[in-house]
Amino acid sequence: MIIRSAKFIKSSSKLSQCPDSQNPEIAFIGRSNVGKSSLINYITGWSKLAKTSGTPGKTRTINHFLINNDWYLVDLPGYGYARTSARQREMWINEVENYILKRKTLVCLFVLIDCRITPQKSDLTFMEMLGLNQIPFARVFTKTDKLKQSELIKSIKVHNNMMFEKWDELPQYFISSTKRKLGREEILEFIEESINIFRNVS
Repeated sequence: MIIRSAKFIKSSSKLSQCPDSQNPEIAFIGRSNVGKSSLINYITGWSKLAKTSGTPGKTRTINHFLINNDWYLVDLPGYGYARTSARQREMWINEVENYILKRKTLVCLFVLIDCRITPQKSDLTFMEMLGLNQIPFARVFTKTDKLKQSELIKSIKVHNNMMFEKWDELPQYFISSTKRKLGREEILEFIEESINIFRNVS
């Protein structure tokens, strides 16, 4: 897939405010500070499309970006730590889950995972929820340039083994690095295939 255009369309605090469109949507989510905005900018090739920040929890709305005037890339609020009240975080979680479970044009969700840390309960619980509700998703291991190749292989194995405790078959995963320029073509190819399947079924 070649990204020819990418533009911000709308920020929505709830599902009912999201764009009224039949365009397929590919969403990105992960724990706060996992490198989501950087990955989105890297994948699209537009360095300032999604706002990056060193402050966890910067994304607080459901953000729609129109790609190639054909499909939406959706930047979802991260789960985990953020400098805000517990009530506000709970509202984000509820609205994000509402979007994920009810958005009929959602084709696939990319769950970003920091490869440097051990499997987190929040990640595992979230992915289990996706599996139970049959939401198509793939994992993306981020910040892989921070580890040696042997360390990365070991980390992914640990994550897979942890999931195998409850999963019979694991979702696909990708290795990404904005510094080493890894994962972009593979992720875009997966997106293109997913959109084509969605349109053929629909």
